[in-house]
Amino acid sequence: MGVVLMDWYIAVSFIERPLLPLKQNIMKFFNCLLGTAVLLTISTLSYAQKYKSSADTGKLNAEYVKVQNKIADLTTQLATAEGNLPGYQTKATNAGNTAQTATATSDASSSKATSGNLQDAKDAKKSANDSYNSAKDAQTANNNVGKQNEKIRKLSDELKKQRQRLKDLDIMRASIHEQSLNNSQH
Repeated sequence: MGVVLMDWYIAVSFIERPLLPLKQNIMKFFNCLLGTAVLLTISTLSYAQKYKSSADTGKLNAEYVKVQNKIADLTTQLATAEGNLPGYQTKATNAGNTAQTATATSDASSSKATSGNLQDAKDAKKSANDSYNSAKDAQTANNNVGKQNEKIRKLSDELKKQRQRLKDLDIMRASIHEQSLNNSQH
């Protein structure tokens, strides 16, 4: 009987072992989800209506102007970045074409160099170096396009946040205005 129990335990442990990483990943996911929920709750409560009374109107107006200026600045930066993107894309396309041409030239030079002439070998080496440099330039140009796209994405995200903050300030302003109207009627 003890041998049968031991065999059953071993069989169950072999079956559960592959599930263990899955269980750990599920637990990590839920812990991460719980942490995110707690942080969002705390940040929402701390970011709740900051300006509540008519005495806060001056501070609200100052922040409102600051947010409007930041939106104008971000809009300008975004327009500039979007305007520069086609230039980066053109440079990347040209660099890619140059790299392809240099590679074809290098290939032709290396084929010619196999005939055994020393000058042809030197030319092939120079052509290979030029091809390599052109490929590096193309890679750099493509990286610049990626960086510009990332810059545009970050500016768009920040602009979206600032516009949301402006809407929140408008809501606070309306709330204060309504509160002051209610206080003046009583």
